[in-house]
Amino acid sequence: MSGTGPTAGTSLWRDRRFCRFWAGQSVSQFGDRITELALPLIAVGALGATANQVAWLTALLWTPNLLAILLGAWVDQRARKRRLMVLADLVRAAVLLGVPVACLLDAVTLGQLYVVALLTGAAGVLFNTAYPPFFVRLVPRASYVDANSKLSTTRSASYVVGPAVGGALIQVLTAPVTLVVDALTFLASAFLVGRVPIDEPPADRDAETASSLWRRAREGLSFVVGHPVLRAALSCAATVNFFSFVAGSGLLVLFANRSLGLSAGAIGVAFGVGATGSLLGAVSAPKLSGRFGVGRSIVVGAVLFPAPVAIAAAANGPLWLRAGALAAAEFLSGFGVMLFDVNLNSLQTSVIPDGMRSRVAGAFSTVNYGVRPVGAVVGGALATLVGLRATLLVAAVGGALSVLWLLPSPIPRIRSLASGGTADTPEDADGDSRPMSR
Repeated sequence: MSGTGPTAGTSLWRDRRFCRFWAGQSVSQFGDRITELALPLIAVGALGATANQVAWLTALLWTPNLLAILLGAWVDQRARKRRLMVLADLVRAAVLLGVPVACLLDAVTLGQLYVVALLTGAAGVLFNTAYPPFFVRLVPRASYVDANSKLSTTRSASYVVGPAVGGALIQVLTAPVTLVVDALTFLASAFLVGRVPIDEPPADRDAETASSLWRRAREGLSFVVGHPVLRAALSCAATVNFFSFVAGSGLLVLFANRSLGLSAGAIGVAFGVGATGSLLGAVSAPKLSGRFGVGRSIVVGAVLFPAPVAIAAAANGPLWLRAGALAAAEFLSGFGVMLFDVNLNSLQTSVIPDGMRSRVAGAFSTVNYGVRPVGAVVGGALATLVGLRATLLVAAVGGALSVLWLLPSPIPRIRSLASGGTADTPEDADGDSRPMSR
């Protein structure tokens, strides 16, 4: 790591490099919340898109993740990960700026919006696969949980404040013009990330052929499958993501409106309360993991994330009780997902060898995000066959059972990520055993 970085025990707020990166990501996260509102509104308002066509916008945004395993293998061959992250931000800014220009010329089409969603998603995958090697050069090992907590806190805050700010901007500026704001956030992120000085070692380059790329992609997936911590982590995360998409925010909103009889305003308040749960979870994760252990925090989060949906599904009685049940479910679920994500992301970072980080990130994205649209399709079919309430209960129980992947693994026994300890981790491809505190 660069000599300008902090040492263990030093506050990350005193590290200018981390603060620059954190600021860039914070601005970008708030911009994302704006686009999540603006892009569908352009499709519906300017182009009269149907519900199915709007759904395709979301699908195309996730589709590039199916190729993340190959992109991660390619990124691992590149020496300058930071430059790839800056490139990803610049691509997203350029693509988004094209929409208001097309609207100004009265030339925007649904096809263009589909391309925007696809390219934005692809640039996001590029950024996310280049990010892990960058992160470990930026943050000391002992500060992984703290750094992920700070980044997740901002992300959670963006879900609390972002939709309200985005809605106000769209109301005042119109949706196409508001996309300019998000493009500017990506430009700010590119500028700040580009100004973070880190020491990047030469990449491990193989012959850049198609066969080499496939071989490296397989190596990344094989490493995950052969590693007891990563195998359990991916199995658990993919299972909980599958069932969270079985419930899906769309089905939950539909259930809250039709079955619980809640107004749009009441549903919005309940989801806002849920976002505060995520914020509290992100802030509390380091203290909780320090007291109870990283592994136990992951186990609790794996249950607390999906299970509270059952509270909403079982809601009955007066209106205030039904609204309270939905708010409680969202709050607990938001707290649980941050407890799960902050600690699991930090643990994964600590056990992956430097030469495998982008490949492993690609393998994770392909599997973990690939199950999401499948879960959504299954959820829609279940809701048609057995009803909304039963589907939500299936999602809650199935998601909570994802913890069974963790229990026989080493994860529950891991106490901390501080260097100098021992752990039962396999050797990497180069025969280098990577220790981890227990």
